[in-house]
Amino acid sequence: MINVRTSICDELNIQFPVIQAGMAGTATAALAAAVSMAGGLGTVGAAYMAPETIRTCIRDIREKTDKPFGVNLFCTKEQGGTDGFEKVQHVLNRFRKDLGMDEKLDFEMPPQLFEEQFQVLTEEKVPVISTAFGLLSPDKMKEAKRAGSKAISMVTTVNEAIAAEKAGVDIIVAQGSDAGGHRGTFDIGAHPNGANIGTFSLIPQVVDHVNVPVVAAGGIMDGRGVIAALALGAAGVQLGTAFLISKESVAHPVYKKALSESTEESTVITKSFSGRPARGIKNTFIQEFEAAVEPLPFPTQNTLTNDIRKVAAEQNDPEYMSLWAGQGTRLLRRPEEHAAHILKNIMKETNQVLS
Repeated sequence: MINVRTSICDELNIQFPVIQAGMAGTATAALAAAVSMAGGLGTVGAAYMAPETIRTCIRDIREKTDKPFGVNLFCTKEQGGTDGFEKVQHVLNRFRKDLGMDEKLDFEMPPQLFEEQFQVLTEEKVPVISTAFGLLSPDKMKEAKRAGSKAISMVTTVNEAIAAEKAGVDIIVAQGSDAGGHRGTFDIGAHPNGANIGTFSLIPQVVDHVNVPVVAAGGIMDGRGVIAALALGAAGVQLGTAFLISKESVAHPVYKKALSESTEESTVITKSFSGRPARGIKNTFIQEFEAAVEPLPFPTQNTLTNDIRKVAAEQNDPEYMSLWAGQGTRLLRRPEEHAAHILKNIMKETNQVLS
């Protein structure tokens, strides 16, 4: 059996060149620990977590495994905004009525927690700190390195990759437009719908312009995708959607069912749920919201829609949930398969392709 080992295996002290994406809301301690124990790099999606919840997750992982793992945060200067609030709330109240909820007229933004979240990561000396939507500031990068953490940043363009390397990141994740969930684009003002460059167009161009290892993300679901990414110069892959249907994922059962029934034509990039472009399965919420009004900026829109998404999940109604997914869903494994089996089967396929 050929052992597929690349530079990120040594950099991160992992067996396989596979990173599990830090999917906020679904990538919890159980999933991260399972992937790390199986030889990849598991990641906790901590962007929406309270600081002490993050600390609990970190310690939970360490109780399960001594393998390296990562924690992902959103690193953005976006403050949101309320221009057009009444129009947006009018449409959202229509959705609330459909779900049997009371109307809402106002809302309260949650506190910004990044400083406290980051402090937990350095105090706990997590092996890897990964960021989306931007880069750690110079002082935060120094703090991360002092804590012994490796820094990973998601990028969607060559210029973002160059900026990431200059900022001191150890590994760059190049996220193609095939990827599920939020686009990692730094400047939404410059790219209102996210920088939507396909994975296998983006990877070789990023590889040619930076000197740190590059990891491919977006639409990669099996061994063929791993080999294709490596052939284009990537040192590994990041998988998100592939792990969403795993037994350890806390994705809602109707979400997992929607993933299993979706195809390459099912997803769209939308700002409807959060105010930031993200790829997910098209449903009633997206169709009716986009036909009616422009969303508010991130994170205001995300806060406004949170109660609807929560109640929809409680009612098992996928039409009003955010169903983030990449474009490779026909290649998904069996629902409720263990994350370790998913990872090891992908690496087995990779070896078969090489053979």
